[in-house]
Amino acid sequence: MPIGLAPVNQEMRVVKILADDKTKKHLESLGILVNSNITVISSVNGGVVIAIKEGRLALDRSIASKILVA
Repeated sequence: MPIGLAPVNQEMRVVKILADDKTKKHLESLGILVNSNITVISSVNGGVVIAIKEGRLALDRSIASKILVA
């Protein structure tokens, strides 16, 4: 499921990133990798705030729809 539809405050694992190589590299530099664990802190209109490792990131709807979690 896309990360925008993930339940809030539940740890999820990234299973796939559906983006071009440039975007994938940028997400990797932020710590969003396949098989990494993330937690959705809040979700509004498809945009999300996530906790990853020791930081928090805000992702807009277009990027959040490209990150699939399980």
